[in-house]
Amino acid sequence: MSTYMFLYRGPAASTAASTPEESNARMAAFAAWMKRTGPALVDAGSPFGASAAVSDDATPAAAGDLVGYSIVEADDLAHARALTEGLPFLARRDGTCTVEIFELAAV
Repeated sequence: MSTYMFLYRGPAASTAASTPEESNARMAAFAAWMKRTGPALVDAGSPFGASAAVSDDATPAAAGDLVGYSIVEADDLAHARALTEGLPFLARRDGTCTVEIFELAAV
C-alpha cells in the first residue's frame, strides 16, 4: 500500500457567493465521497487560502491555481486514480478542474 496526494487544480469556489443551499449541497457531496472512499482516505485535506510563491533566484513569482489537497492510500497509481470516481471537485465536466495525483515517496 502506498500513500498518494491529490492536488486539486482549478478555479476556487467562492463560498461567499454561494447560497446556504449550495454550500450544504457541496458539503453533502464531499461527505458522500469521503464515506465511499472509506479507510483509503488518510486525510480529507483542506481547501487552500491565500498563496504566494518564492523563486530560487529571488525574482517575483506567481502562485499557481492549486486550490486544495487530499491524501489517500492505494495499492498503486491506477487504484489511486480510481478513488477520484465521484469526487465532487470533478463534477463540472468542462475541463476547468483537474486532480493531480502524486505518490508520496518514502524517505
